[in-house]
Amino acid sequence: MSSILTNTSAMTALQTLRSVNNDLSSTQTAISTGKDINSAKDNSSIWAISKVMESDVSGFKAVSDSLALGESTLAVASAGAEQIVNVLNDIKEKVVAATGENVDYTKLGNDVLELSNQVTSIISASQFNGMNLLNDDGVDLTVLSSIDRDSSGGVTAANITVTAVDFTSNLDLSDIDVSSASAAETSIAAIEAHIQTAVDAAAALGASSSRISDQSEFISRVTDAMQTGIGSLVDADMEEASARLTALQTQQSLAVQSLSIANQSPQTILQLFR
Repeated sequence: MSSILTNTSAMTALQTLRSVNNDLSSTQTAISTGKDINSAKDNSSIWAISKVMESDVSGFKAVSDSLALGESTLAVASAGAEQIVNVLNDIKEKVVAATGENVDYTKLGNDVLELSNQVTSIISASQFNGMNLLNDDGVDLTVLSSIDRDSSGGVTAANITVTAVDFTSNLDLSDIDVSSASAAETSIAAIEAHIQTAVDAAAALGASSSRISDQSEFISRVTDAMQTGIGSLVDADMEEASARLTALQTQQSLAVQSLSIANQSPQTILQLFR
C-alpha cells in the first residue's frame, strides 16, 4: 500500500543515515583525539579503569622524583664517606711513620691535624638539599619508594629508610697522637678502628644507594608498562579507524542517496490521478 502520509522507506533510510552519521562522528572523534574511549559514555567500565591507572602513573612519577632526590643525596654522602676513607688512610700513613725513630713529630702532628680538619670539613660539606647523612643531627633519610594498590583498591605508600652514619661522633680523631713513637704505636689500633668504621659506613651507604637505584629502574619500567596498558585500553587503532572512516563515508553517501530515492516515491502516486 502506498501512502502520502507515511513513507516507511524514507523513515528507514533516515534511521540508517542517522546511525551512519553517529558512527562517523565517533570515528572522526577517535581520529582527532587518538582515543577510542575518550569519555565515560564511550565505555564507562574501561574509562574508569584507565583513569585509576592514570592516577597510579601520576603517583609513580612522584615516586620517581622522590627516588631521584634520594639517589642524589646518597651519592653525595657516599662520595664523602669514600673520600674520608682515603683521608684516614693518609692519616694512618703518618701514624705509622711516627713509630720510627729520628722523625719530625711536630711536622707529622701538624699533618695529622690538617688531615683531621679535612675529615671534619668533608663531613660538613657532604649534604644535598640540606640533608647530611654523615653528621650528628640524627636525621635519617626516608625515601618514598612505591605506591601500592591492593585488590580492594586501597593504596599504601612504601618507603626506604637510610640510616645516617654519624661520622661526627663515630670518627673522633682526638685519640690519634703522633707526638712520640710510643704514642704513635698506640694510635695505630685507633686509626685502624676509625678506618673500619668509615669503610663499614661507606659500604652501607653504597648498598642503600644501589637499592634505591634498582627501585628507581623498577618504577620506571612499571610506569612504562602501565602507560602501555592504558594505551591498549583507550587508544584508537589508527589503521582501523582510517579504514572505518572510508567505509562510513561510503555508507553515508549511499544512505543519502537511499533517502533521496525514498523521498521521491510519493511523487509516483501523482501518476495515478492523471
